[in-house]
Amino acid sequence: MDGRHRTAHRTALLGLITLLLALLITTPASADSRLTHTAVEFTGADNTLLHGELIAPQGASDAPGLVMVAGAGPVTMDELRPSAEAYAAHGIPTLIWDKRTAGYSTLQRDYGQLADDALAAVRLLRTRPEVDPSRVGMWGLSEGAWVITLAAGRTTDVSFLVTAGAAGLSPARQEAWAYGEYLRHAGVSGSLVPTMQNTVIRQLAAAGLFPEADYDPVPAWERLRLPVLAEWGTLDREAVPAESERIIRDALDRAGNRHYTIRTVPDVRHNLRRSFDDGFDRPSQLPDDYAEFESRWITGLAAGLPPVSVDAAPAQQHASRPLAPLSWYESPWFQAALTAVCLIGFTGHLATGAIRRLRRRPAPVGVPRPARWAALTGTFAVIGTPLYLLYMALVAAALPGPVLLGRPVAWSVLQLAAAAAVVAVALTVAAAVRRRPANGSRVRIGLLALTGAAFVPWALYWGLLLP
Repeated sequence: MDGRHRTAHRTALLGLITLLLALLITTPASADSRLTHTAVEFTGADNTLLHGELIAPQGASDAPGLVMVAGAGPVTMDELRPSAEAYAAHGIPTLIWDKRTAGYSTLQRDYGQLADDALAAVRLLRTRPEVDPSRVGMWGLSEGAWVITLAAGRTTDVSFLVTAGAAGLSPARQEAWAYGEYLRHAGVSGSLVPTMQNTVIRQLAAAGLFPEADYDPVPAWERLRLPVLAEWGTLDREAVPAESERIIRDALDRAGNRHYTIRTVPDVRHNLRRSFDDGFDRPSQLPDDYAEFESRWITGLAAGLPPVSVDAAPAQQHASRPLAPLSWYESPWFQAALTAVCLIGFTGHLATGAIRRLRRRPAPVGVPRPARWAALTGTFAVIGTPLYLLYMALVAAALPGPVLLGRPVAWSVLQLAAAAAVVAVALTVAAAVRRRPANGSRVRIGLLALTGAAFVPWALYWGLLLP
C-alpha cells in the first residue's frame, strides 16, 4: 500500500473516531439539554447545612414542585438524580439533597429530625420561580415515606404526597418479614429463618442497634387529609406490601381522607425500579414509563382533587408476625453474660493446656481426649455464631452464602461445631466418671462440664441445636 492510500485510510479512521466521540459526548448532553440543574443549600434541623440540587424543565415557571426524600441509608443526591430527572422531564421541578450524616447512621436516626429537614426543603422550593408555591408536594421511598407523612402533619405548606414502597408496620416487624423473604428465595430453611426473623431482630432492637425499631407509622397516616398517591411494586419483597396497603388505606379512611390513590405498579420492585430476579435483586434501571403516571396525577390536581381509587394489592405469600417483648433470659445483658461464660470456659481450657505445653509440663492425668475437642469446637461456635448473624443482619439476609440442603454452608458448619461441642463435653464427663481423675484434672473437667451446661441453652436459643 503506497503512502497516499495509507494517508487516506488514516484520515478516514480519524474521521470515524472523531464522529464516534462526538456522538458519545453529545448524546447525553442533548438528552439532558431540556433540564436545568441548579445547586442549592438550605438549613435543616439543628442548623445542619444540607447540599442539594434542583432539577427542572428548561423555562419552567409556576409548575408543581416535588421534594424527594430517600429511603434508608446514607443516600446521596446522586442516587436520587435519575428519578428526579424523570419527574423533571415530565414537567415537575424536583429538589434532591445529600442526606444528613450528623445524627443519622446505622445506629442512630430520628424520623422527626429527617422530617424537619424535608420541611426545610419544602420552604426552599416554595421560594423558587420555577415552582408554584401552592403546589409543592413530597415524594418518599420506603423510610422516606415514614418521614414525609410525619412532615406533612406538621405544616400546611405541603399540597400532596407520593409514596413508594411505604410500610405500614414497625421497622422491626417489616425487616423481620423481609429477612424471611430473602432467605426463602435463597433456598434457606430450618432454624436460621426463625433465628433471623425473631431472635436477631429482637436482640438488635433491645441492644439499641436498630434505631427507631418500634416506630408506629399509622398515627402519621391518620392525620393526612391532603391528596395521597401510595404505590407498591408487584415485586416488592421488603415493605410487606399487601398488609401495608391495607393498614395505610384503613388509616386514611379513619382520617376522613377522600382523595387518595392506591396504585400497584406491575413488574417493579420495592423502589419501583426494574427487577431481573423477581424483585430480589437491586438494579438501578428505571422503567421506560417511570414517573409518567405520577406526573399526570400531580399535574391533574390543578383541575380538581381525585376521588378515592384503589388497585388490587400486590401478592404476598407469607404474613408478617408480631414481635414479642424479650423475656428475662433473652435480655441482651443476660445473653452477653452467657456468651462470656461459654467463651471463657472453652478458651480457658485451651489456654491452660497451651501454657502447660509451653512450660513442657507432663500431660495431666485423667483428662479425656474429647475435652480438647469440646473446647475447640465450642470456642469456634461461640465466636463464629455472633459474627455470622451480625453479618447476615448487615446484608439484610440477602447474601447468606452457598446453600446446601436448605442451609447456608456457614450455618451448617456452626451447627456441626455446636453439636460436636455438646457431644465432646458429654464424652468427657462420662470418661471422667469412669476413670476418677486426679484433683487438678477434676477441676478442669468440672469447669468444662459447667461450661457445657451453659452452652446448651445458649446454643438452643440461637438456633444452633435446632433442625
